[in-house]
Amino acid sequence: MRRIIAYLIRFAAILVGYVVASLAASAFLNILVLAHLGYTPANPEPTATASLYVSVPFVALFVAYFAFMPTAVVILIAELLGRRDWLFYALGGAVIAVVFLGFVHNVGDANFDVTETNARLAVIGSGMVGGIFYWLSAGRWAGSWRRAPLLDAEP
Repeated sequence: MRRIIAYLIRFAAILVGYVVASLAASAFLNILVLAHLGYTPANPEPTATASLYVSVPFVALFVAYFAFMPTAVVILIAELLGRRDWLFYALGGAVIAVVFLGFVHNVGDANFDVTETNARLAVIGSGMVGGIFYWLSAGRWAGSWRRAPLLDAEP
């Protein structure tokens, strides 16, 4: 019974980490777009600042939707191997972003494809940021469910 509770707690931690990673990747992408448009913290515009409260969670929904399957594969590999280093998750986020870019390129819709180099690098960077934030929130304890024999021991 304790092992099942440990699995459920780990699964909840993975879900929370995925939400945090999606929000972080979205925030990074939004900040890059605003910086590209000329927004600077030294000269803040109230409309640009207020728009972040709506656009970050909204874009995070799309990030979470499009990155779900490759992220599930990376998280499964990390959990099975017990990878706990930040670099694995940062590179995993970059791989997830590259898979996303390959997917949108192969869809064949010219309006959906990301063709500019700066935009591609921004997507890869946001994937890396998402991976690092996943590591901060859930990845540091990857594989902890595998070596929890003390949870099954009766007191």
